[in-house]
Amino acid sequence: MRLVWPSAIALGLALGCSAPQTPIRVGLAGPLADAVGRPMRLAAEMAVAEINAGGGIDGRPIELIERDDAGDPDSAVKVAADLTRLGVVAVIGHVFSGTTLAAAPVYADAPVPVPVITPSSSAPEVSQAGSHLFRLCPTDLEHGMALATWIRNGLGLGQGAVLYLNNPYGRGVRQAFVTRFEAMGGTVVESDPYLGTTPEVGPYLDRIVAQGTAQFLVIAGNREDATVILTQARARGMTLPVLGGDGLEGIEAAGALAEGVFVTAAYLPGLETPENQRFVRSFGARYPEAGAPNQPAAASYDAVYLLRDVIRARGATRRGIQEGLAVLGDELPPHQGVTGVLAFDGRGDLARMPVLISVIRNGVVSLAEQK
Repeated sequence: MRLVWPSAIALGLALGCSAPQTPIRVGLAGPLADAVGRPMRLAAEMAVAEINAGGGIDGRPIELIERDDAGDPDSAVKVAADLTRLGVVAVIGHVFSGTTLAAAPVYADAPVPVPVITPSSSAPEVSQAGSHLFRLCPTDLEHGMALATWIRNGLGLGQGAVLYLNNPYGRGVRQAFVTRFEAMGGTVVESDPYLGTTPEVGPYLDRIVAQGTAQFLVIAGNREDATVILTQARARGMTLPVLGGDGLEGIEAAGALAEGVFVTAAYLPGLETPENQRFVRSFGARYPEAGAPNQPAAASYDAVYLLRDVIRARGATRRGIQEGLAVLGDELPPHQGVTGVLAFDGRGDLARMPVLISVIRNGVVSLAEQK
C-alpha cells in the first residue's frame, strides 16, 4: 500500500493540473431575439468562441450567460438581478437606453457593483447612471450635432423643419440639433412633437407644405414612427431631403419610401478598416443567413475583446474590471476595435467616437459623400 499511495497522489495532481480552469462568467443582456438584438448575440458568441479557441484568458474560458430583456425596462430589472445573482464579472448590455437605465441601479447595488458595457445606449442620462457604466457609442447629443453640421456643411441648407418623438431620445436629438444648427446660422422654421409608433402628423406636414420655406425635414425618432411619417409626407408630395438619427437604423427595409434618407450612425459594415473588414467577413462566414452586422453587434464584439484585455491586465473580478475600464486610454492602452479606437473619459463615455452620416440608395446603406 505504501508503494501505491504516492503514485495515486501524483496521478491526482497530474489530473488536477490538466483539468479545465474555472470559466469566467460574462453576462449578455438585451432583446436577443429581435432584429436589433439578435446580431448582437451572434457577434458576442463569435468573439467568445474565437477567444476560447485561442486558449481563453490566461487559460480560463469565457462563459457567456445570456438573458433576454425583450427591450422592456421591467424585464431588464429582472435580468440584471438574475445576472448579478449568477456571479457574472461584467455585463455586456443592455441595448436601449431605457433598459440600461432601469437595470443600472440593480448592478450598482450588488455587494461589489457589476461593471456594465452597453454597446448602444445613447441617452445622455447614461453618463450619470453610475461609475460602473461604460458605453461604446456616441450620445444622442452627438448624433443631433452631427446632423446639424452635415446639413449646413454637407448639404449647404439653411432652413428646415423638425418632427421629434416626445421621449428622452427624441427630445435629446432635437435639442442638440437645433442648438448646433442655429449656432451655425441655420433656421428651424417648424419644430413639433409626436407620440407613438403610428403618429398622426398630418397637420404638421400640411403646415410645412403651406409655409414652403423648409429645405429639409429632420425626424428625431425611431424607425417605425419615421416610416409612418415618410408615408404621410410622400402622400402630400413632399420631396424635401429627410434626415434622422440612429433611431432610424433599418429604415432601408421600407424600400422606395426610404430612398435618399440620411441617417446618422456610429458604425457601418462597409467601413474599410482592416479590423472591420475582418469582422464582417468572419460574421458572414459564421452566420451566412444573418445579414450584415449592425452597430450593437460590432460594439458587442468589441466589448468581449475589450473585457479580455482588461481582465488580462487587472484580473477577473468586478472591481478589477471596473477599475481597468476606467483607465482605458490612460494607464491601460486604448483598444483598437472594429468600431474604432476605444478609450473612456471620466464619465464612462468614449473619449472619441465620430458620428457617421449614411445615405440609403437602392436599399443599400453607405457612407454619404459631402457635396
